[in-house]
Amino acid sequence: MEWLNYHHLLYFWTVAREGSIARACEKLRLAQPTISGQLRALEESIEAKLFARAGRGLKLTDTGQLVYRYADEIFGIGRELQEALEGRPTGRPVRLTVGIAEVVPKLVAYRLLEPALSLSQPVHLICQEDKTDKLLAALSNHEIDLVLTDAPIGAGTRVRAYSHLLGASGAALFAAPQLAERFRDDFPACLDGAPFLLPMDGSALRRGLDEWFEAHGVRPRIIGEFQDNALLKVFGQAGAGVFAAPTAIEREVQDLYRAVLLGRLDSVTERFYAVSVERRLKHPAVVAISEAARAKLFREPAPRL
Repeated sequence: MEWLNYHHLLYFWTVAREGSIARACEKLRLAQPTISGQLRALEESIEAKLFARAGRGLKLTDTGQLVYRYADEIFGIGRELQEALEGRPTGRPVRLTVGIAEVVPKLVAYRLLEPALSLSQPVHLICQEDKTDKLLAALSNHEIDLVLTDAPIGAGTRVRAYSHLLGASGAALFAAPQLAERFRDDFPACLDGAPFLLPMDGSALRRGLDEWFEAHGVRPRIIGEFQDNALLKVFGQAGAGVFAAPTAIEREVQDLYRAVLLGRLDSVTERFYAVSVERRLKHPAVVAISEAARAKLFREPAPRL
């Protein structure tokens, strides 16, 4: 590929931002044939289509999305250069878009992402929550930089990405004070028939809990199953049932939800991963997240009962 023509790139970037060639013409004060011709020249130079028709409008192709992200960075740096030359303060934030799988507890996600906000260079953090497969698709399209999830990507996943283990945490059971009074003695046998609030089938924590119940002869009375961990804990705070959470956030669960620790579980472990398209993490905010997770959040193995 020859050296990029940055005028062509600017016209492409403007069309993508404005959503149509007509609006880009108004913005750039250029005729439509001029911009259309420049777009074709850019596509020819990179040997790929950047836009596809979507009804009466245009939508970015996969290549277009990739080019747009780089163009956004390039012209953002150009604006910063202009400000620096004019003597205005700079400090443009580093953009980090993170996809958070629904199975990851909100408190864990916060603790993982918090170090990114403490860097000397400001970070513009964008968080999206969805099912893991949808987030991985967005990652492959370069719409997000990182996915936080509770399992490594499977061998059959079509997305070319890499799983980076951030750490592992034990699990513990909690209950609201009025409910906890009934299950203080003879743990875990006292939990047989107890009301439980469980994560949905398919999550790593649910599989671990089901195995633990079977191993200890505990037959839970399932009150509810939840896709959203935060909602599950709100029900737990209200006394609807016993619930599980990682020991890495044990103190926060007790303080925030006014929950009582019933006991820590032997054999139940949750692992958390950062999935990226990079084999080696390079983004400064992502590196900070990874290093802090290993050094602080998951530093000590959870005690067992």
